[in-house]
Amino acid sequence: MHIQAIVTVAALALATPLAAQQPLTLQQALERAQSANFGNRMAAAQARAQGSSELAALRGILPTVRIEAGYARTTDPIGAFGTALRQRRISQQDFDPQRLNFPDAVDNYTGGVVAEVPLLNVDAHVGRRAAARAADAADAGAQWTSTQTRVDVIRAYFGAVLAAEKVVTMQAALDAARAHVRQAELMAKAGLVTRSDALLADVKTGEIETRLLEAQGELKLAQQGLAILLGEPGTAYELPQLLPSAESVRATLAGVTAEVDIEARSDITAARSGARAAELDATRATTLYLPRLNGLARYDWNSATSLYSGEKNWSVGVMASWTPFAGASEIAERRAAGARAVAGNAALAAARAQADYEVSKASVEREIALSRLDIAERGLRQSTEAHRIITRKYEGGLASVVELLDGAAVETGARLNFSHARYTGIVAAAEALKAAGRDPGDVAGQLTSTTVGVR
Repeated sequence: MHIQAIVTVAALALATPLAAQQPLTLQQALERAQSANFGNRMAAAQARAQGSSELAALRGILPTVRIEAGYARTTDPIGAFGTALRQRRISQQDFDPQRLNFPDAVDNYTGGVVAEVPLLNVDAHVGRRAAARAADAADAGAQWTSTQTRVDVIRAYFGAVLAAEKVVTMQAALDAARAHVRQAELMAKAGLVTRSDALLADVKTGEIETRLLEAQGELKLAQQGLAILLGEPGTAYELPQLLPSAESVRATLAGVTAEVDIEARSDITAARSGARAAELDATRATTLYLPRLNGLARYDWNSATSLYSGEKNWSVGVMASWTPFAGASEIAERRAAGARAVAGNAALAAARAQADYEVSKASVEREIALSRLDIAERGLRQSTEAHRIITRKYEGGLASVVELLDGAAVETGARLNFSHARYTGIVAAAEALKAAGRDPGDVAGQLTSTTVGVR
């Protein structure tokens, strides 16, 4: 039996126990990672934390309302007289010099409602705009993290499928090697070949068994890595046993050649918003030199017996302030903000340059992936045919067992190369979509031709 036929049988055999259960599809993996991936969750939380800074900037724009309560007891002459006056209980006797100089202890319960109203704080308004742009940058950064995660999920998902296909291939190679051993033993008994043929075939079978064990270990680790990436450590998934067909991979690679707009990439958006936030922060640092205008309104109670009782008082006012020099702190903040603005613009230029490079790299890797796929597919056909011919020659006594085993090894290697070429093509398509500012998950709609058998 040839390896090509055995692969089909082995894949069917491995898939049969799982037929009653729903396997994890690529789309499901992408959806799970969107909310459960550790990196996505951290980036989203950081974006929310950054977004709160915009609300914090409203402190210098919106009114502040404060409720006060207190108690004091004093024999201070001025304090005692003022307290009595606030409580509206001053009488003629309170002007007695002896009583003014040596008052009795006075109790006072105070209550108040205070409203501080910013009227003109330019730095607060500019600071709020800077905080809004910084929040936009954090949101876009979280989106870019999510985009990169989707590429990682595609790489890990099909990496696990690649490992599963390697297991199928090595199992098929092992079955073929055992068939060669039986064939050599029968021919040796018939006197057509020497016993060394059977011994050599058995040695080769042992090597293939070792490689099968390695492939099974790789599959287990790939499954664990995928589970961690999906934010579900320890979960076991049921994945396809074989990668999508070469035709499906080619169609997917052909679908990533649309026009590229790097300005639509969320990492560029994040850098652009970050640069704008830094520029606005530099403007805010400059406005610290401007005067401020704030209003104040108070409503107070003073009582000798309880809180929020007694006669009421109110006060309103406006306060203008200007600090032309505060120990050089404004100068230091202005210089630091200016440096951050320069760094922000440099980061934007670097992000655009990196994006252009990634677009070029993705284009090159796409072409290489297509060529590698063609070469691997041709090599598989040729090695399969060569193995078939050598098998017929060996059966007719025209080839040695070494040639037969080498032919089987070449076919197995070609099959593994073909698997890796398809995997590389899928990853190249996802990377190309990311570089173009599109959703890497679009490959899920293209890679639907996952069938059992030889492709």
